Formats: sequence, structure tokens, C-alpha cells
Amino acid sequence: MTLAKHPPRPTACLALADGTLFYGTGFGATGETVAELCFNTAMTGYQEIMTDPSYAGQIVTFTFPHIGNVGTNPEDDEADAPVAAGMVVKWMPTEPSNWRAAGQLEDWLARRGRIGIGGVDTRRLTRAIRQQGAPHVALAHDPEGNFDIEALVAKARAFPGLVGLDLARDVTCAQTYKWDEMRWAWPEGYRRREGPGRRVVAVDFGAKRNILRCLASAGCDVTVVPATATAEEILAHDPEGIFLSNGPGDPAATGEYAVPMIREVLKHDMPVFGICLGHQILALALGGKTVKMNHGHHGANHPVKDMETGKVEITSMNHGFAVDGETLPKGVRQTHISLFDGSNCGIRMEDRPVFSVQHHPEASPGPQDSFYLFERFVAAMAR
Repeated sequence: MTLAKHPPRPTACLALADGTLFYGTGFGATGETVAELCFNTAMTGYQEIMTDPSYAGQIVTFTFPHIGNVGTNPEDDEADAPVAAGMVVKWMPTEPSNWRAAGQLEDWLARRGRIGIGGVDTRRLTRAIRQQGAPHVALAHDPEGNFDIEALVAKARAFPGLVGLDLARDVTCAQTYKWDEMRWAWPEGYRRREGPGRRVVAVDFGAKRNILRCLASAGCDVTVVPATATAEEILAHDPEGIFLSNGPGDPAATGEYAVPMIREVLKHDMPVFGICLGHQILALALGGKTVKMNHGHHGANHPVKDMETGKVEITSMNHGFAVDGETLPKGVRQTHISLFDGSNCGIRMEDRPVFSVQHHPEASPGPQDSFYLFERFVAAMAR
């Protein structure tokens, strides 16, 4: 007689604040973490996503099942360490198969204290996020499979959420520094920009490295300053243009100190370019408002229409807040909208070279649909 085999005991548990539970197999670090849960539809770039500072305070559900199949390598980090609190995947990571792989995803997560859970019905989980909004969750990984379910649900319910939370302070740089590394190119890899360039001060609300590389590749001499830098400190670098970076959290909370800085900088009549959180805070500084989205936009296949040219760009997005296009004051034009839901994806001042976009042109999903924005910024400084 053959005895039936019992399924392996779950070693990870994802508990939603409404009491819904998802069990699976844990990988990466052990322990617990609490965060907001979102989903990302991108088919590539999981390491870039996990190290994007915009994901602070969030656990990412990957809808694409093959996560971990190209391994990890130091060149693909967008920050010094993973910023997303954890990851949820359908299939457990496999052995990497890519010529650039320098390590495995599981080891990479474990060294950096981030939890992963595999074997989850990510379709069911994604539907729940879409229908109910981004939930607050607790994620636990215990190799012995011992979980205090009531405590996990209680921790998920106690999570304050991202509304009113200023996370830019947590992910910004500690001090001012120069940046000259350009975009990756075959066969050299990352090269350094040489010679004089347009003087740009980039305000780091959680800047991705590839945004800074794009600025350098477009011909900018980049100085990066902390999110809390004052207008006086920024202007002391004698910039020709100001860049406002991406970042996490509630733009209204970060705007408590960033909006006064931007309004003061705008008095000096120089080009200003913002991306993601920088876009949202610029809109606040110009008199608009922002709102929390139901489940946000997270993916690398989002169609965005340029309302001024009619061009449709395939973009990368990562945001849970959005600019309310109906609140934009006179003199500020809506330039881009999402073709998924009509939400605002870009603005500009009508009489000055001040503009911003919600999507991420540096992520190049199109792949080059939106790089013109960096060139536009540089051209504005040349006038």
C-alpha cells in the first residue's frame, strides 16, 4: 500500500487587514514586515522594482510568474539596498539563467533583510487589490511554519497606511554629492560623462539612479541634494535648471517642506523638471491638489497620451497618489493623461519651461518613447 504524501507545511503567510490569508513558501529573509500591498504587471525588472525608493512602505505582488529567473547583479540596483518591504510571487524563483547574473534572488533578499513568499495565487490576490483597494498586510516567513494568525491580522490592521506619511526623509541622501555616471551602453557598460555640462541640481526625494544617469547622458552636470534642502541651499550651487525626483509616500506630507522650496525656486525663472513624486509636489506648489488612488499604477506597459501632440507613449509607472487634473489653476496645462483611467500624467506652465510627468521615462519600457523629456529639459536651459 502506498501512503499519500502530505503537502509541505507553509513557511510563509500573508495576512490582509480584512482577515484574508494567503499561505506559501518563504524565501529570502525570515521574520515579519507590515506594509501596504500593491501589484506590478511588469515582465522584467524585478530587481529595479525592489530597489526603487518609490516602493518604500509597500510589498509588491508580481503578476508575471517568472520572477528570479535572471538572477541579480549589482548594476541593476536603483538604490544601495532594496526599499520595497517584501515580494509576493506565484512560482518560487528558479536557478538564474542570464549572462549578467551574479547571484540568486533568494540570497540577494536574505542578505538585505527582505521577505519573499512564493506559491501564492497572485491572480486572486491582484483581483482583491483592484476591487478593494491597496490593502494593509503583514507578511511573515518562518522556516518552521509557526504563525500567530491573530497577531498578524492585528498588525496589518494597525498599519497606519501611506496617507499623511512623509517617506522621502527616509530614502533621501544624507548629504549633497555629484553624479556623472551615464546610461548603460554596449559594450562599455556604464561610462562617465566628461567635459562641461548644464548645471542641474537634482532634489532627491528618493531618486532612482537611472534617472540621474539619463540627466548625465543628456548633457547635465548633476549635483544631488537632500529632499529637505532649502531654496537658498539649492540656489547656492548656481544651477541652470532644477530637477525634482521620484519618491515614496504622500506628496502632501512631503510638500510641507518641499512646496515652499519649489515656490521660492520658481521666482528665479529657470527650467524645472519633475518625475513621479516630483511631479505631484510641483503640482501642489502651483496650486493643484493630489489624491490617493484606489490601487495605483504599477507596471511597464501603461499607455500615456501626450495631449499636445497626440502621441501615445508606452510608459513605466509606480505611484499610489495622483495629481487631480481638475484642480490645476489657470496658466497650468495638463499635458499627459493615462489611457487606462484618464488620470493626470503630466503638466506644464504655459508661460515658462516648468513641466513634469507622472510616469518614469528613465525606465525605457517603450523603450525610448519618453527620453525626449530629458532632452526638452536640457534644451530649455540652453535658451
